Amino acid sequence: MAARVSLCLAGNHDLGVLGAEPLELFSPDAATAATWSRRVLEPDPKHYLEDLKPLLRRDDVELYHASPRDPVWDYVLTEEGAAESLALTRAPLVLIGHSHVPLALTLVDGSVAGGVAPAGADVDLAGGRWLINPGSVGQPRDGDPRAAWLLVDFGAGRATFQRVAYPIEATQREIVERGLPPLLAARLADGQ
Repeated sequence: MAARVSLCLAGNHDLGVLGAEPLELFSPDAATAATWSRRVLEPDPKHYLEDLKPLLRRDDVELYHASPRDPVWDYVLTEEGAAESLALTRAPLVLIGHSHVPLALTLVDGSVAGGVAPAGADVDLAGGRWLINPGSVGQPRDGDPRAAWLLVDFGAGRATFQRVAYPIEATQREIVERGLPPLLAARLADGQ
């Protein structure tokens, strides 16, 4: 994985699997999945995860698994949450996650503008400071079951929201075959 990725963050589920976050904080299904992952996680991937942090700051971009308010657990789904997150940061681009919902938000005259970003949405990064959630490759929660990702072109000053289909049925089958909670498989079909 490290050969393809130059920046990677730890998420709450990674931290739960490693024992750095108590499983009591997770939903019962998520705790079951984390317990299963602990049993099957091999040493090399475990060491990789142990080196990750839930945030990373550079001059041009700040990245948080969840948000600047709480890098592990905070959901930014309101205008107030977005404004507070931007107020706590300095970089022109702030990338967040955790909610699994693709968002493109900015401040215009002191108010939050923007919202949910569908596939193909294009953001002109030169137009101010942006708070962007790329969505989620796994378990998207915006009603679109395809894997979501964001292409950021710093040279061109643009960010484009992308979606790609993946074999949902095969993934669902693998989840069930491994004895994981059926809800984790079922929710993949509708992106919820």
